Parts: sequence; C-alpha cells; structure tokens
Amino acid sequence: MNRNFHPLKSFWAVAAWSCAWIIFSGGSALAQDAAPEPLSAFPQSLLAIRTTAGKVINFKIWQADSPRREEQGLMFVHDMDEHAGMLFLFPGNRQPTMWMKNTYISLDLLFINQQGRIDYIAAAATPLSLDTIHSSEPSIAVLELKGGACARLGIKAGDAVLHASLPTSHQTPSR
Repeated sequence: MNRNFHPLKSFWAVAAWSCAWIIFSGGSALAQDAAPEPLSAFPQSLLAIRTTAGKVINFKIWQADSPRREEQGLMFVHDMDEHAGMLFLFPGNRQPTMWMKNTYISLDLLFINQQGRIDYIAAAATPLSLDTIHSSEPSIAVLELKGGACARLGIKAGDAVLHASLPTSHQTPSR
C-alpha cells in the first residue's frame, strides 16, 4: 500500500486542475455546451425590398443585435418562411465575412451598401460550410433569406432595402 496516497488530497488536486483548465482555456468548454437562444427572443421588425422594377416585397425579420446573436444568426434553424430573414448591422462601412457553420438550410446572403442598396448576393449558400462568404465591396449590413428566395422573388443587386436601421429609412415598409 502506498503510504503517500490520500484520496481527499487526490480529489482536490484533480478539482483544482479542472478549474484551472476551464479558466485558462477561456471557458470554451462551457461556451460549446451553451444552448442556442430561441429566435423568438431576437428583436423582430418589418423590412421591405423595392426592386428596380418597382415591386415591393415585404419580410418579417429577426435582428442580430448583439455579438452573441450575430455569432448564432440562423444556426440550428431547420426551415424558414420565404418572407422571413435575419438582419446583421455593422458599424461603419466594412467588408463583413459570413459562414454557414451549424446552418442547416441554404441561405441567400444579401450584402447592403451605405446607400441601402444590395451590392452583392451570395445565392444558395451551402449548408454547414465553413467557407467564408463576403462581398468585394464594403457593406453596412447583411440580410439572410431562405436559399433561392432572391431568384424566386426577382431580387437582384441594385434593389433598395427599406428598414428603419438603414439609410433608406425615410420609406420604411408598411404594415
């Protein structure tokens, strides 16, 4: 029998090591286990797209209004209405990058410029892909719609996005 072995001392040594590992790893072990926030908790509003042909298409959107919500976006969603979406707003005019990690449905990603117009559409992005998606031009926002919605609804680059948070806010969508 080992005279230096003491069960209580061994327990505390393992407990201390485990706590240190969690603290120094940035708590990532806990963050990975965090449940996604339900979309019903995200702020919701109306948004419209006015095509260059004059057609107005209305959407009910969720807004990713915090870093955690921006990170989550439409992850873990299994189906979405054709007239629903997620809006990401970015301070300043920059080139945001997006991805499809943990996103089970295809999405159209619409990159919106300072004038509130669509500059670029990444159509039918591949579900679960870790490839980055970005526009070659700076954007102030990205709108995610159900994959293929732009083609089905006739939405194209150059169309105006109308929302209270965007430069075209003088004409917000009607209820």
